[in-house]
Amino acid sequence: MTDSNTPGTPEGPAVGQDEWVARHEEHRARHGRLYSLVEDRLRWVPWWAWLVLFLAAFSLLPVFETSGYVRRVGFDTVLYMLLALGLNVVVGWGGLLDLGFVAFYGIGAYTYALLDSAKFGIHLPTPVAVFVVVVVGAIAGLLVGLPSRRLTGDYLAIVTLFFLQLFQTVATNGDNVSGHNLTGGPNGILNVDPFHLFGHNLVVQHGGVFAVSYLYVALGFFAVVFVALRFVNQSRTGRAWRSLREDSLAAEAMGMPVNWLKLMAFAFGAAIAALTGTLFASLNASVFPLTFYFVLLITVYTMVILGGSGSQWGVVLGAVIVSSLLELLREPGKSRVIFFVALAVRLIYAARRSRALAAVAVATILFGFVAHEIARAIDPSWVAGEKDGGFQGFVDHWVIAPASPARWIAPVSYIGVICLALLVTTLRGTARLVVLVPTLYLAAFVWENVMLSKPEPARYIVLGLILIGLMILRPNGLLGERRVEIV
Repeated sequence: MTDSNTPGTPEGPAVGQDEWVARHEEHRARHGRLYSLVEDRLRWVPWWAWLVLFLAAFSLLPVFETSGYVRRVGFDTVLYMLLALGLNVVVGWGGLLDLGFVAFYGIGAYTYALLDSAKFGIHLPTPVAVFVVVVVGAIAGLLVGLPSRRLTGDYLAIVTLFFLQLFQTVATNGDNVSGHNLTGGPNGILNVDPFHLFGHNLVVQHGGVFAVSYLYVALGFFAVVFVALRFVNQSRTGRAWRSLREDSLAAEAMGMPVNWLKLMAFAFGAAIAALTGTLFASLNASVFPLTFYFVLLITVYTMVILGGSGSQWGVVLGAVIVSSLLELLREPGKSRVIFFVALAVRLIYAARRSRALAAVAVATILFGFVAHEIARAIDPSWVAGEKDGGFQGFVDHWVIAPASPARWIAPVSYIGVICLALLVTTLRGTARLVVLVPTLYLAAFVWENVMLSKPEPARYIVLGLILIGLMILRPNGLLGERRVEIV
């Protein structure tokens, strides 16, 4: 046992103080002086100043970008930001695993479509309709949150996932509810009214180009929600939510109304999701059930995890990054660049930590060029798909690229890379490093010859790889708070 009074010996934690907390400054110093200095300087800026700067920068997007496509992506990003803030209330603050969150988004969109469309001839004023939708969303959250009083963890996740499936079933088959067409079924609800504010309808397009009015309204909604949640988080309710997240039994033992806190978390998150649904329905002038499926839920969860669950700015940053990446990855050329850049960054970081991994990175590059030349010598058609010049030409001279891959190549290579990856997990020492080289190269081959021809699943794969790499570096996300766990 080391004497804490001995000169040069780091002091241990005080009685009742966690080891990580006691050595917080020591951990920060490992990041480097520059990192700590920048972190301290950024913390000096008040939160409202960051919010003003962020809104100002986002508002200038239409000024510097005239493309309607880019403007629409900006609007969709704001929707993602709102959804991430709502999910953060339930998951990040309340600690409740809600897999039915997207259903509230759909409830908000469908409720607005029923109140402001030619479906039933109801055309409520926009402020009234939005208020009603938010109330309906909060009530739906309360009703779904009722089982959370007795359920936690996986059991709560199963119940909320069932609610999402129930909503999708009702929305898809709601064209015959007791002989009445309620949701329009698979065809959805059409001719939804746009927002009507200050005596004018918000115009969706000007000359076929996405108008910016909806973008600014969405930013206004975001600002109101962000500020409101900021005050809630700093209140007694916010502190109680965080206590509930860390240990519900301890919170209940301290006299906190745990059941009511859970219901409030569900209601707040559902209300924000429903509010976001009104923006979506009014802009698109239609609502369809296929919009609110499980892929959207996974996307929003990725934003929250990537940015840092529990951090408002973290989930907003995660939404901006994920939304931008998903759009960039729609094009195979950009997907290729992002994939290999992310792979290179990960290998460089690994090489800095281990000489063995640095050797693996160099061996993988050499292995690729050797395999490429061997394939060219055996049959030139195996590399006939390569191109000259630029980044793509360099990759094609490293990865074997047949002009017309045979049908068996896709399943065999895909299964092969999975088998090699599983084999790597069972090996140790030098054998693992040796097998890792062909595994990485085969993964690049599968990406170039199999996944790039399917951009929709490919972009989610790249996003998943980036998320995995970041979780290794920062398990709590980009701006997530470090938490003390009892193990």
